[in-house]
Amino acid sequence: MASSAGPARVDELREHVGRTVEVRGWLYNRRSSGKIHFLLVRDGTGVVQAVLSRADAPEEAFALVGRIPQESSVVVTGEVRADPRAPGGVELAVRALRLVHEAEPYPITPKEHGVEFLMDHRHLWLRSARQHAVLRVRAEIIRAMTDYLDARGYLRVDAPILTPAAAEGTTTLFETTYFDLGPAYLTQSGQLYNEAAAMAFGRVYCFGPTFRAEKSKTRRHLIEFWMLEPEAAYMELDEYMALAEEFVASVVARVLERRRSELAVLERDLAPLERVRAPFPRISYDEALRLLAERGLRVPWGEDLGGDEETALASAFDRPVFVHRYPVQCKAFYMQPDPKRPEVVLGADLLAPEGYGEIIGGGQRIHDLALLERRLVEHNLPPEPYRWYLDLRRYGSVPHSGFGIGIERTVAWICGLDHVRETIPFPRLLNRLYP
Repeated sequence: MASSAGPARVDELREHVGRTVEVRGWLYNRRSSGKIHFLLVRDGTGVVQAVLSRADAPEEAFALVGRIPQESSVVVTGEVRADPRAPGGVELAVRALRLVHEAEPYPITPKEHGVEFLMDHRHLWLRSARQHAVLRVRAEIIRAMTDYLDARGYLRVDAPILTPAAAEGTTTLFETTYFDLGPAYLTQSGQLYNEAAAMAFGRVYCFGPTFRAEKSKTRRHLIEFWMLEPEAAYMELDEYMALAEEFVASVVARVLERRRSELAVLERDLAPLERVRAPFPRISYDEALRLLAERGLRVPWGEDLGGDEETALASAFDRPVFVHRYPVQCKAFYMQPDPKRPEVVLGADLLAPEGYGEIIGGGQRIHDLALLERRLVEHNLPPEPYRWYLDLRRYGSVPHSGFGIGIERTVAWICGLDHVRETIPFPRLLNRLYP
């Protein structure tokens, strides 16, 4: 006689073979053969096939199961049986079913829906198998990143979202009024505050949303996106690149180890991911321009690289590639110039393969007070909001470096997605603020 194990999650049902359990979830799909209903029940952790036989169920319950709509919430009780043909390798022999809520006709059906329709129903689209897979990979990527840094002595010190000044270009700031203190801005990066934390704790990172008021409609851009940003005192350019490549390689390895089933749902080709191992190629900006010219893409020296150029460069390598020492004029005011060649900075971007572009930007920060003051003037930035930032160069300044990695672009790359809109639960795009 089967023993009772009480409520159980779908992802742990293999541990309960031979027991009677209760699964609390939603009707994902159903098919019937007249005498048997095959229900797919999801509970957020997975999907289980629940088999209800006319011979074993009261007529009223059997009839109820035959008519309830998709996404109705149900509590199913039954014996867990091993079945290699079933999703997850087990199925539920239903003994009882309780209807918690009968759903209205579900708007998302097996037919093809347009992107705009699915985005309008994003709050429901999240329930689909594909979106489950993407967001579980996203969660694994974030855990892998924080685990990596935590294990290496980096302390999480989160930065504010409301700031008095720009971290990047002033043209992409979202402005709001901060009571009687005047304008405030949604953060573009936690980096400046990270630098203060690094001078206090040595190795730190922050993680949170960042905002760019950039009128871009490309598949790589969101208005609100999440960044993880490590920063370390006494770290210089080569150390930063060594950290970043080991960090990225470890994250990809972790996803391959723990989320292969989700990648299979997404039909991701694993071969390119399996090649993501340190060391990564490193080329200078000058070398990048020469490589692009050979491919018919000519970029004037001093201009930043766009999406097309990044894609062309990355296609020349079988794993992510660093491009380092960009010209001063195309990087942020705080970037440390190369002492051997002051017209370029000690920075490096990491370009993902397969056309996904820059996923990491970073490098050394200016640690000399006089130089940083000059840079603020050259960038037409008012000194007063940066007074605290300049203080970091007055009291125990040291060479230091850090980087920011965009979560959504990283998820898009690892999952093999065409657009970043699927990589975040509720994307904010140029033309979308709903739901």
